[in-house]
Amino acid sequence: MTPTPDPATATSLPIGSDADLAWVRHQVRQFAAEIGFGLVQQTKLVTAASELARNTLIHGGGGQAKITPLVNGSTRGLELSFIDTGPGIRDLELAMSDGYTTGGGLGLGLSGAKRLVDEFTIETKPGEGTVVTLVAWATGVPAARARSG
Repeated sequence: MTPTPDPATATSLPIGSDADLAWVRHQVRQFAAEIGFGLVQQTKLVTAASELARNTLIHGGGGQAKITPLVNGSTRGLELSFIDTGPGIRDLELAMSDGYTTGGGLGLGLSGAKRLVDEFTIETKPGEGTVVTLVAWATGVPAARARSG
């Protein structure tokens, strides 16, 4: 079954300042909690969203984040898109490699975000901008551990 986005419930958020980055993180956490993501899943998703929103602001010159709830049968998830009209990524393979940085960081941004979610795509054209889209699915509440003893 193909995931069904619900455009009526999609939310677009501007990314133009550090305050916007905090709002994006807050909104992603709120959506994830409402859908049923566990705390660890929420943290992973917010971490990925934070990195991608910061990239949108710093490298893309600002843009927007789009949060779209997904339904696939009884499974729920979120699609997050980070859209800018900045300079694009000249060498996507290099940008996705661990340790590569243009901003003096650890170089784990794009590749790290990819590892934190279920699906990850980048569409970029030099001079035209970048769209990074990720999907994460709620896996539900973990089963209680058996007590040893």
